Amino acid sequence: MGKTVAFTSAAVNYLPKVRKLAASLRKHHPEFEIVLALADERPPGIDFSAEPLDRVIAVDDLPIPDRRRWIYFHTIVELATAVKPFVLCQLLSEPDVDRVLYFDPDMVVFSRLDDLLATLDSSNVVLTPHLTCPERTLEAVRDNEISALKHGVYNLGFLGVRRTPEGERFSRWWSERIYHFCVADVPAGLFTDQRWIDLVPAFFDGVGILKNARFNVATWNLTTRHVAGGLDAGFTVNGEPLGFYHFTGFDSGAHRAMFDKHGAGNPAVAELVAWYTHETRFDGEEPAAKVAWRYGRYSDGTPIPLEHRRLYRDRPDLQAAYPDPFDASGLLRWMTTQGPIEHPERFAKKALG
Repeated sequence: MGKTVAFTSAAVNYLPKVRKLAASLRKHHPEFEIVLALADERPPGIDFSAEPLDRVIAVDDLPIPDRRRWIYFHTIVELATAVKPFVLCQLLSEPDVDRVLYFDPDMVVFSRLDDLLATLDSSNVVLTPHLTCPERTLEAVRDNEISALKHGVYNLGFLGVRRTPEGERFSRWWSERIYHFCVADVPAGLFTDQRWIDLVPAFFDGVGILKNARFNVATWNLTTRHVAGGLDAGFTVNGEPLGFYHFTGFDSGAHRAMFDKHGAGNPAVAELVAWYTHETRFDGEEPAAKVAWRYGRYSDGTPIPLEHRRLYRDRPDLQAAYPDPFDASGLLRWMTTQGPIEHPERFAKKALG
């Protein structure tokens, strides 16, 4: 059997979170190769070789058509998700790779994942649903089941793919869809890379659905999973060792709000959240966390508003006229002069970048 590669995707400023995920993977699965998909440029002064990573694949390393224009289309979160299928394709093309696992950078692994790997060995693609049990209260239905209907049945914080013809067919299909449609636009039926995966069990064979409650524990499923134990004895979920926990929305406060609503009565989860709070308390002070996203500004330093990205995506004529959209003397000048004349509805309010 070939090697297993575990990768995550982030910009440079998320490196402190990446470090925690990578260290947990290294602890429980030292046999994995750990890769960072960098949705950013490699900045001077950041030594990736000092991190618990085996290699870094930056977006500039990927064979993405019209890459610079394509990057401009995306916000930082959209780009970090958009590169995932392209990195997956590259890893699956390597002859010594047998299995590829993706983990969001705000996850931590707490025990070995041998049962997950066994499922993948008998599948082509493995997914984790947001929810594996029906909710029991209307409030939880509104918060969790309806949210899953909006954002996708499966959580793309985790994905497993085996190097089989069907696994490679899936990765190509996913990259083709994400190339054109990796946007956060829930009213239009899109939530970056996630909603596309709802189609996977219908389109592809050998799709394993991991319903074991120990995988991808998060605030959206705490109401139906019993987390117990602690740091010293180890955490359990429904009596089994916690596999990995998803600390999504931690920096924004969303994680704390949903924990307070659905998990505040659970001392084990409270200890887990307190531990991660302690572990991340100095994240913002680290040099990497202060590195500005390279693709967040025009060449003169002007922040790129979201509406500029959306308008450029919608106008092939602008793409042809300004092949390097980051050039402030080109597209930015058009956006500040001609843009408000042609699209007053878009420039009525200042869009956030």
